Amino acid sequence: MIRIAQPHDLYSVVDIYNQTIASRLVTADLDPVSYEDKKPWFESHSTRRPIFVYCHDEQVIGWLSFKSFYGRPAYDGTVEISIYVSESARGKGLGRQLLLFAEHHSEQININVLLAFIFSHNHPSIALFTQNGFSQWGVLPDIANMAGQTCSLTILGKHLSVKNSLI
Repeated sequence: MIRIAQPHDLYSVVDIYNQTIASRLVTADLDPVSYEDKKPWFESHSTRRPIFVYCHDEQVIGWLSFKSFYGRPAYDGTVEISIYVSESARGKGLGRQLLLFAEHHSEQININVLLAFIFSHNHPSIALFTQNGFSQWGVLPDIANMAGQTCSLTILGKHLSVKNSLI
């Protein structure tokens, strides 16, 4: 079941996020974050830019967030999406389900462009997005210092609708 995140879900969202830090594959955070650190970020989301959680047996095992891109009115139809899946649920298709859900929900909140910023060495995530119609729109070479190793960031994008676009 996928639903809008509730305040009590913050703990599960942060726990899943922290599971990804040690791999240096998913996030640019180098140390685990606290619930208090992430509370303002969590509370900044709204029905316009929501966080969704995926629950199995009432336990949150994955989440998806929408974030406004660049903060200017001309970009209102563009969002960055982030998908995180708990270690115990990876490799079972949950990421794909959340990505498809993001595309479907985008229609309801007037989004026509989805962006994903993924470390270039994160081959599983890049494969997930490209297999679902995203293409590479750019690479920012060697911009992250991950504990002494530089990493590049790949920008993937997908147009969902050209109805309100100039393309």
